[in-house]
Amino acid sequence: MNSQMSIIAIAIMAVITFLLRGLPFIIFREKKVPAYVAYLGKYLPFSMMAMLVVYCLKSTTVMAKPYGLPELISVLVVAGLHIWKKNTVLSVIAGTACYMLLIRIW
Repeated sequence: MNSQMSIIAIAIMAVITFLLRGLPFIIFREKKVPAYVAYLGKYLPFSMMAMLVVYCLKSTTVMAKPYGLPELISVLVVAGLHIWKKNTVLSVIAGTACYMLLIRIW
């Protein structure tokens, strides 16, 4: 009985997720996209990335050992890889791995 409820819950969540993802395509099928939606589509990804960077670095302690060095080095790895390879997934994975390695070492 419990596994049936889990399957039903997962199916309901999948249908709702599919509908939420497909709703903009249904709404704007033949209409021109409103200016504010185009604006959000253009600038929101950059804003979200900036918010994630602030969130990730908000608890960095620079007055005590290791003085924020793991965070700084990891940010530099992410930025450098992204500038070099232009691959967001590679940059994030490498930066995360670098950070996890550095916090284990220090």
